[in-house]
Amino acid sequence: MNETFAHDVELDTSGLNCPLPLLKAKMTLNKMLSGQTLKVIATDAGSVRDFRTFVRLAGHEMLHEHVDAGTYRYWLRKA
Repeated sequence: MNETFAHDVELDTSGLNCPLPLLKAKMTLNKMLSGQTLKVIATDAGSVRDFRTFVRLAGHEMLHEHVDAGTYRYWLRKA
């Protein structure tokens, strides 16, 4: 099942290992406006912990996360 939620920017980090998915997401969020939504696609299982911790510490909002057959999708709203 491929869940889709509205997003302003999509970042595909498939094939990249920790910490690259999170670093690329942080760089992308820095270019976005407050309130915009970033969809991140990752294949690194460690990204679950990384993104949950990151949004809590940085003040962003995790709108949704979805795991399907080794692909992880996150929808983050920029603070």
